[in-house]
Amino acid sequence: MIKVNAIGDACPIPVVKTKNAIKEIGGSGVVEVSVDNEIAVQNLLKMAKQKDYEASSEKKSDKEYVVTINVAGEATADKAPQVKAAQVKSDEIKLKETIVVIDSDKMGEGDEEFSKTLLKGFIYALSSQDIPPAKIIFYNSGVRMTTEGSASIEDLKVLENAGAKIYSCGACLNNYGLTEKLLVGEATNMYNIVEYLLAADLVVRP
Repeated sequence: MIKVNAIGDACPIPVVKTKNAIKEIGGSGVVEVSVDNEIAVQNLLKMAKQKDYEASSEKKSDKEYVVTINVAGEATADKAPQVKAAQVKSDEIKLKETIVVIDSDKMGEGDEEFSKTLLKGFIYALSSQDIPPAKIIFYNSGVRMTTEGSASIEDLKVLENAGAKIYSCGACLNNYGLTEKLLVGEATNMYNIVEYLLAADLVVRP
């Protein structure tokens, strides 16, 4: 059994930690995850259901819930076609030029600090995917995510090491006084950004 302590972790960290624990098992086994809210419990149960794992939850207190996931072994014969289909779909995704564009240091509209937390969680989740995007482009206040003071530098370096090209708009860096504070990736210009976007098969904007 592997025990995962995700108490105090913001979404999507509990799910990512659990997926990493499942990979660590490498076959059959049990993963027990401690979280501190009902939403995290539901997210874990949904993830387990998607993977066809047996899962249950128990409320220990108002601030502690335990989700137990029974990880099955290799896919059985009747599930083999589904596994093969999923593999084919994964191979198709690899062939696509996927670009993520981030134009703000916040994700969505609403409370400013919470919106910043959401974007940090998005980048963390992106760094935990099996297939990284081909490119990640930052412009306007989004360049704050690639420069000194950003809480996402390590996650972006993980993405860069996995093969993602990271670009920050040079004019935007200059506008915010961040040209000399770029910590990951490289600066680019708007002409190149337009070329990248027009050539992409898929553009994702959080």
